[in-house]
Amino acid sequence: MALIDRAAKQNLLQRARHAIARAIGAPPPHRESLPQFSEDFCAGAFVTLRMNGQLRGCIGYPESDLPLVEVVERCALSAAVSDPRFPPLSPGEWSGIDLEVSVLGPIERVDDIKDVIVGRHGLIVEFGRQRGLLLPQVATEWNWSAEELASQTCAKAGLPHDAWQKGAKLFKFEAEVFAEGDESFTGE
Repeated sequence: MALIDRAAKQNLLQRARHAIARAIGAPPPHRESLPQFSEDFCAGAFVTLRMNGQLRGCIGYPESDLPLVEVVERCALSAAVSDPRFPPLSPGEWSGIDLEVSVLGPIERVDDIKDVIVGRHGLIVEFGRQRGLLLPQVATEWNWSAEELASQTCAKAGLPHDAWQKGAKLFKFEAEVFAEGDESFTGE
């Protein structure tokens, strides 16, 4: 899945880092001159923060009704200071943070779990007002099957693990995932 080019990826990562720096009072990093990213391109996205390889925050907005630039900046800010699993990021942690952005493709209903490809699809589960989402890379990191991914997505939504088999709606999506330091930014 290729939604955006190399320069746009760099632009989004820079915008995410600048949004966080402004929010926590850290010195903003040097901003490279990159082509302007289209403000008209709408997509959902998640921003993941890691410190020493460990999760330090992850917030997203799966809907595709806002400009991607705005979504990435908002999610970066929220991942840094509003993820309820972690205290707000401090200026002292700033230099140790690595950013990853996942740009979501179209969301499609899943009628058969066999249509979910581990590592390619992320999942969303909905039941009433409860909703949970796991990105495609999570199943790969944990070596889960499609069924385990569905069960863990239910758990994230606060539902029983088998809710996807008992009336909860299941949706799949692909994501274009890129991070600071990816080989794709050092040469193609």
